[in-house]
Amino acid sequence: MSGSHISGIPFFSYGFRTFFFSGAVWAAVAMLVWIVWISGAGGYSIPYAGIAWHAHELIIGYGTAVLAGFLLTAIPNWTGRPPMQGYTLVWLWAAWLTGRVAMLLAGRIGYLPAALLDNLFLLTLVPLVTREIIAGNNLRNLRVVVIVALVTLANIGFHIEYLSTGYPEYSLRAALALFVVLISVIGGRIIPAFTRNRLKQQGHSQRLPVAFNSFDVATLTVSIISLALWTVMPLASLTAMALLLAGILQLRRLARWVGIRTTAEPLVLILHVGYLFIGLGFVLVGISAFGLISQQAALHSWSTGAIGIMTLAVMTRASRGHAGFPLTAPIGTRLIYLAIIAAVLLRLSLIALPGSVILQAGAAIAWCAAFILFVACYGSMLLRSKGRAKG
Repeated sequence: MSGSHISGIPFFSYGFRTFFFSGAVWAAVAMLVWIVWISGAGGYSIPYAGIAWHAHELIIGYGTAVLAGFLLTAIPNWTGRPPMQGYTLVWLWAAWLTGRVAMLLAGRIGYLPAALLDNLFLLTLVPLVTREIIAGNNLRNLRVVVIVALVTLANIGFHIEYLSTGYPEYSLRAALALFVVLISVIGGRIIPAFTRNRLKQQGHSQRLPVAFNSFDVATLTVSIISLALWTVMPLASLTAMALLLAGILQLRRLARWVGIRTTAEPLVLILHVGYLFIGLGFVLVGISAFGLISQQAALHSWSTGAIGIMTLAVMTRASRGHAGFPLTAPIGTRLIYLAIIAAVLLRLSLIALPGSVILQAGAAIAWCAAFILFVACYGSMLLRSKGRAKG
């Protein structure tokens, strides 16, 4: 089959189709595998000490799929160059999928082969998107690629640390911290822009989101410093104080984007809700560094909350926009949002009720429901060039 014929297949015609659909499927599958493992059903044993696999696959495995879909869709807009498609996109997708299978079967194929296969995707993605940005003379967006390159190093570190110590403690913290930075950078660009556009469409000319200024620079700087400290010394008092300061600044940053004025438009409001868990995560992880609450529970403000909600918010909006559907949120889309919000609220409830199996199971089920709903509502939109989405 020629490259042009492959590009004619909707699934391989644009990055958002390939990776949003695949990422959503994997988010549900990986959580279902986790539920089966922790319940003891079927006798299946997850590699990488269980929780390390779980964290890796829902931060790096799922997160990088959505990140690839976002970048491969945004870069043509940034540079004016044609989208990456055909055999190149097939190879990227195959590398990502191979990594997921390798991580699932690492106990059988060996941890070193699994490490090599898992890193193929990011080691291919980074130079490809770098080439596109440089060729399009869009150097200002190289900062995003730098963060993706650091995620690649964190993924390499995951395997080195696991093979040498038996648990990838520092690399998992680094990966989560880098996704928090990515959401802070990208969210700081799209949330106020989409909010401003929506309010202007409604005829509002006052109380618009504050434009990026020195306050945002200070917030990002303090956030990056606090995350770096947390990566290397998560329980230090200095780390705790830095995280709390970053949390206050992040929450103030969010307030400056006047999300309260977007309650009538779920596609915009959900972005503000997702970013809320960035600021809340800094506060909760800061409190946990003082030993007052469980840090594992607090981290889900970033993982389930910020990553889960923000990625679904971006996937629903971008899928509708690029597939030619109205930028509205029908009932199916609203149910997706409600399910993922329920997942994070149930998971964070474990801070007050540690060890509750009901809350943990409820959070996992709500997470799966959100992504199964996404596949059900947006699958036809992503897999076919034409056709009606269900919601």
